[in-house]
Formats: sequence, structure tokens, C-alpha cells
Amino acid sequence: MIFERSLVREFVNTASAIFIALLTIVVTIALVRVLGQAAAGQVDNGAVLALIMFAALNNLPVLLQLTVFVTILLVMTRSYRDSEMVVWQSSGLGLQRWLRPVLRFVVPVAIAVGATSLFVAPWANRQSSEFKARFEQRTEVSRVAPGQFRESSDGSKVFFVEGFDPSTASVQNVLVNTIRAGKISVIVSNTGLVERQPNGDEFLVMNNGRRYEGTPGKPDYKVMEFERYAVRIESKSPDFSNDDSAKIRTTMDLIADGTPRAMGELVWRIGLLLSVVALAVLAVPLSFLNARSGRSANLIVALLVYFVYNNAMNVVQSWTSRGRIGFAVAWWLVHAVVLVIGFTLLAWRNRVPRSFGSRLRGLLPARPTPAA
Repeated sequence: MIFERSLVREFVNTASAIFIALLTIVVTIALVRVLGQAAAGQVDNGAVLALIMFAALNNLPVLLQLTVFVTILLVMTRSYRDSEMVVWQSSGLGLQRWLRPVLRFVVPVAIAVGATSLFVAPWANRQSSEFKARFEQRTEVSRVAPGQFRESSDGSKVFFVEGFDPSTASVQNVLVNTIRAGKISVIVSNTGLVERQPNGDEFLVMNNGRRYEGTPGKPDYKVMEFERYAVRIESKSPDFSNDDSAKIRTTMDLIADGTPRAMGELVWRIGLLLSVVALAVLAVPLSFLNARSGRSANLIVALLVYFVYNNAMNVVQSWTSRGRIGFAVAWWLVHAVVLVIGFTLLAWRNRVPRSFGSRLRGLLPARPTPAA
């Protein structure tokens, strides 16, 4: 049908523009956050682009979900605003005829949301976690951003280096501030080198420097010069296999686990898929536009409904993770309620304009009957 093909084409064009806008916002926010972490020495500078990509993939299901909802609202609201819907309903056709092109547009997007939420997003979360864990296992000195102070993992040392060469593990103009037994020790050196011992311990070996040691407020400071001084560096190796974060676990692992926490995460992933269809059905009656109420009144109501729906999904996920509700009910409960509300509003909106169209046709003059 020409109407359905043109409507699906308009859905696709509008959705492309909305998705690009939303993706740009998400990538910009991720860029600011990751660059801030890199500047603070919390993530590797070389992994910035990868972490941004992983953040975008993690948010992709929600972006697609919101894109579908906003697209249907905007396209159908335009039909009301341009009086196309009045002509459509005055011809005796109801809103239910819009469901077929809407679902033709939504089903491929829902499949994409299911694939990303069940498989791609967990993989992206795990890759991001591994990037950060590999950075954390590096020596404390190598994690110091040149020109910045960096606290050790146990809080007993503060490092500052003006330059670091990862290929030779050498540092330039290094400062180490250590607090032990109430005494402050400050070590400065022009050059240094990170050395690994046979037992796995790592030391920062500084050459031709000075050490200042004493207690604040007391005149017992000591100044010592040295040719070679070693400071032990604490380093830990990450264990990815024991990571219990549900967000980075695969869907098959969650199903095999069966714990409330795993089932809660599974409820959220399945919910993103079902919510796309539920929001598409709900958007059809919510797109009704009354010219007297303003051009954006229905959009404000629709967005409020969207936030309530997403919060309800979060609540059900939390209840499932805590064992308050079983998975057999949690994965479909909220979406079934939204679908019932959507079809109820659709039937109500479909009945009201039809009665209006009947009254409108009654006011028009009758067509003359052709002579026999």
C-alpha cells in the first residue's frame, strides 16, 4: 500500500535524524567524562577512543528505544498538525490502521535492541572493565600522568613525575612523598628507573637525589643525599574471572547463574526489547494533538509517560535482584500493563474522532441522487 510505504519511509528518515542527534549527545558526554578520567590519571590516555566506543555501545539499546518512541510521536503529531489525520478519520478509517506501518518500522529496530541489550552491551561493558583493570594493574608510577600528583592505592605515598618513558620504564624529575608512623618523608631525584625483582616485587630506583624526613611542627628534620634509593611499588593483578558485576556478564552466564541479582539484570535486558514494542503502541494514541492545547502539550505528556515507564522497569529490576518478585512474572509484568494502557487509549481515541467525523458528515449537504 502506498500509504504504508510512504509512512515507513518517513519513520526511517525521522528516526535517522533523531538517532544521530541522541548519539552525538551520548558520545559528547562520554568524551567529557573519559577525558576527565584520563586527565586525572584514572584511565590510560591511549584507551580514550575505545572507552568512548564502549560507552556508546552500552547506551545503544536505550538510544534506539527512545528513538522509536520520539519518531512515532513526531510523525503522527505532524499528521494531526497538518490536518492529514482529520481527513484520514473523516474517511471512516481509524487509528488501528496506523499500527501496521508502525510495527513494520518497529520490528527491525526491536530485533536490533534485543541483540545489543542481550549480547553487544554486556561485551562492551566487559571490554571497558578490562581496559580499566589492565590500567590499574600497571605500576603506580606508570599510571602517573606527567605533571600531576598521584596517590598510591594504599594512600601512603604520593608520586609526582615530570616525564615517564614506558619503553624504558624510566622517570625524570620524580618526587615521592611518604607518610609512615607520623613522619613525612619527601624524596626528590632527577632520574629514576622502575625495576622488577625475580619474586615479582617492583621498586622505583632513584639516582642522585635527596631525602627530607621529619615530623610536622618539630625541628627534627633530616636531610640526606643518596646515589641510589629504592621505594617499593605496590601493584596488583586483576582477576577478571571473579568479577561479580552483573552488567559485564554474558546473557548465558546470567541464565546459568539463576541468582536474584543475575535474574534482575536479565529482566532489564529483556525489558529493553519488549519496551520498544510497548512504547510504539503507546505512542500512537499519545500523539493526538489538540490545536487549542498547543503544539507540544502531547509531547510533554508522552515524555513524562516514558520516564515513568523506565522508572517502573528499574523498580521491577531492583525487586527481582532483591528476591521480592520472581523472574517468571517480572520480565513481562510492566510491559503487559503498558500494552493494555496503549490499546485502551487507542480504542478510546479511535472512537472519539469517528463520532466527530460522523457529525461532520451530517453537517455537509447531501450529494444529489443521479437521475434514473
